[in-house]
Amino acid sequence: MFANETLQLLVKSLPDTPGVYQYFDADGVLLYIGKAKNLKKRVSSYFTKEQEGKTYILVKKIADIKHIVVDSEFDALLLENNLIKKYRPRYNVLLKDDKTYPWICITNESFPRIFSTRRRIKDGSQYFGPYPMVRTINTLLELLRKLYPLRSCRLNLSSEAIARKKYRVCLEYHIKNCAGPCCALQSETDYLRNIQQIRNILRGHTKEVLCQINAQMMLYAQTMEFEKAQIEKKKLEMLENYRAKSTIFSNTLTDVDVFSIVQEESIFYVNYLKVVDGAVNQVQTIEMIPQIHETMEDVLLIAIVEIRERYQSHAKETVVQMELSFTIPQTTFIVPQKGDRKALLELSMRNLKYYILEKNKHKNLVAPDQYGQRLLAQIQKDLVLDALPRHIECFDNSNIQGDYAVAAMSVAKNGKLSKKDYRHFNIKTVEGIDDFASMEEVIYRRYARLLEENQSLPQLIIVDGGKGQLSAAMNSLKKLKITDKIHIIGIAKNLEELYRPGDPYPLHLDKKSETLQLIQRLRDEVHRFGITHYRQKHQKGLIRTELTDIKGIGDGIAAKLLKRFKSVKNIKATPLEELSECIGAAKAQLVHDYFN
Repeated sequence: MFANETLQLLVKSLPDTPGVYQYFDADGVLLYIGKAKNLKKRVSSYFTKEQEGKTYILVKKIADIKHIVVDSEFDALLLENNLIKKYRPRYNVLLKDDKTYPWICITNESFPRIFSTRRRIKDGSQYFGPYPMVRTINTLLELLRKLYPLRSCRLNLSSEAIARKKYRVCLEYHIKNCAGPCCALQSETDYLRNIQQIRNILRGHTKEVLCQINAQMMLYAQTMEFEKAQIEKKKLEMLENYRAKSTIFSNTLTDVDVFSIVQEESIFYVNYLKVVDGAVNQVQTIEMIPQIHETMEDVLLIAIVEIRERYQSHAKETVVQMELSFTIPQTTFIVPQKGDRKALLELSMRNLKYYILEKNKHKNLVAPDQYGQRLLAQIQKDLVLDALPRHIECFDNSNIQGDYAVAAMSVAKNGKLSKKDYRHFNIKTVEGIDDFASMEEVIYRRYARLLEENQSLPQLIIVDGGKGQLSAAMNSLKKLKITDKIHIIGIAKNLEELYRPGDPYPLHLDKKSETLQLIQRLRDEVHRFGITHYRQKHQKGLIRTELTDIKGIGDGIAAKLLKRFKSVKNIKATPLEELSECIGAAKAQLVHDYFN
């Protein structure tokens, strides 16, 4: 499907080598950037295969193709990633995580300063991070300041300035936050030794720092410098306490990257764990929106390259949840089956789960109307309805051996349960056990009343049951001549299958589908509501048949007796004196005389 001969010639002239290709429209606007093991085969596939959706629209717009040849697939992946970040083409995967996260900066100067920043300047300074949570970076900086006295001033502490005694110590020195390097009270060698330990802590190599501090403490103790030894001991305790709060998985694992990915609707979520010396050092979850035909593997590879570059990771092992057909130099992909790596992957998956849950909760709190509208649109799409199901009613029957047959109705409005609209029904025309006839009666009574009172009808009815209950409900809707005004479905209890009138095959929705989850919740609610009503009626029936036959004994006295003596059998065997203590002499005499 070539738009013109020029485009066809461009594709034919592409080399059979790895590279990056770029699609442009007639106005020269960059539409898409892609990578390929074989440029000719990859680009040809767009025009020789039948395309759908956004890919079809993209191909129709292509007017020009440019390509860049590289040495390997990995080079193609890196170049693609850099070009996408630079040009942000419309049809490429959209990385939603475009926030500027803070970094910890160690400046490139004499007596380096340490602070947090969102700007990375290429001046030779070192940057550690990024840190997705500001709270994390603040906690870390607070720990470093407690461990090591560091300067916070912007003075030029060159050796010449210090030698000329140009500066005086400030308040920070007096409150022991700084050791006074500006006045030569701390040597540059000692200061830089602290900076090196800070670098190791920020890289996650706390075990190495612990060993160094412990060795220094022992050295001070041997030379009888006990005050200095005590300072090192406090450092040791603080650092051990900090490390204890980290998630430590193994003393045998070294540096490992862990990636997991899930797809929720049209968004891919990727979680990253950076593991250093067996402890989780950093965690981040990003969102990625595919624009055309990207697979889960494609999106994961883009995420891996982006995050490894962002965190300057050089881990030799990368734990993933699936086999990848791609390799990255200096790291090995591992799909673990058991052990510490498997536990790390499961932790990463849990992080994804909680991230999505929190995101959905936030949506519900911040924009409940927007969430409800989206949910209703999803239900309409999944169940092929001709209108948004703003009002949904769900029905269920309850009885045991045909006694006290009741039904109940739960209601959802705008995607939320509306408990004030729940209703109970006592079955009036059906004798014995007949769930189908009971359902037919309840549906007829409910909607005959709504029609009589000129009330609005729901857009969707759900009946708890399979084809039988659905057919019974349809009979009532036919009698009322409203089958064209209301959609109705049945949900089977065992396999969570959905049945629609006239369709012999059940509809299966994904178990994680929001549509199925709302239907299940309505079903569970109507079951709970119906059982509660049944139990109340059943208990009331027991009281009435056993005790309220006694002249002068009402429901209240009967309930009081049952609460105290637990059963009618116990009441029959209870002496008159005990009955009198419970309900008074006169009523007790009536009960005693009746049973004796």
